[in-house]
Amino acid sequence: MSALPSDSRPPVPTAPAAPASAAAPRPRRAVDWRLKFLLLALVWGSSFMFIGIAAQVLVPVHITLGRMVTGLLPLAAVLLVRRGRLPRGARTWFHLSVTAFLLNVVPFTLFGYAGQLIPSALSGICNAATPLFALLFSLLLLSDERPTRARLAGLGLGFLGVLVVFGVWTGLAGAGPVGMLLAVGAAVCYGIGTPYLRRFLSGTGHSPLELSTAQLITGTVQIGIAAALFTDAPAALPLPVVAAVAVLGALGTGFAYVLQYAVIREAGATVATTVTYLAPVVAIGLGVLLLGEDLAWNEPVGALIIIAGAALAQYRPRRPAPVGG
Repeated sequence: MSALPSDSRPPVPTAPAAPASAAAPRPRRAVDWRLKFLLLALVWGSSFMFIGIAAQVLVPVHITLGRMVTGLLPLAAVLLVRRGRLPRGARTWFHLSVTAFLLNVVPFTLFGYAGQLIPSALSGICNAATPLFALLFSLLLLSDERPTRARLAGLGLGFLGVLVVFGVWTGLAGAGPVGMLLAVGAAVCYGIGTPYLRRFLSGTGHSPLELSTAQLITGTVQIGIAAALFTDAPAALPLPVVAAVAVLGALGTGFAYVLQYAVIREAGATVATTVTYLAPVVAIGLGVLLLGEDLAWNEPVGALIIIAGAALAQYRPRRPAPVGG
């Protein structure tokens, strides 16, 4: 989401501005946007490690439920502090429900299943294909998106990287490919949900924070009903698992949204989207260093190809500045 949270309070009258020579210097931000950018990459990249820890005990539906609830709490707190308002129209809530299903409920659950079958680093690598699927479905669903040579070349290069990660020359048998298909399926959901959100929710007049909070509310209701109908409550919850789910939700789903808004506001939406390229690097590093996971040579190589393809697909040449004025 590229829009920014709005401030509904009326402007406060101020005294006439002082001359430029006497103007006070702008106060420096307490935290530079680059640090927030790195924190966002660390938070999202580490999410797959926490999913892997939680998947050792919890079923994926419970991981999703815990993540949604603990992710909703910080967003709701920020919304209250900023005096935001939730949407009221039934049509908007319907589209929010579809968006939550595509961007939260299904992909979170698929990553939970993938965490039982493949290393967390490999889940992070598969997630790197998200920008490619988002671009692909944007070209199909949004009338203002146009295919270009760079975009098509980037899509082709990115999907070649996916094939390299899968190691298609070795065949597709065993739990590894199944887990990777689940993780790629989650990335496909992100790819469908993103243009859907832009098409049906970008013009509602609500800020990203308001829409995200409402989205998590609808998603929490959906996964809560599924958990009540189709699963049994876990007999015991080890403290590391509880901590993993809490961190996964509060940081990876809640705090990460706040960080993303700050980076978009201070550095622009284009810069903010490039965090997707760092997240798999973090996932690989944490998985190998902290969890002792092993990766075949083709998996990090495929990740680099995917990242290169996504970067090429999102490349937009700068327009020359107009002459004169």
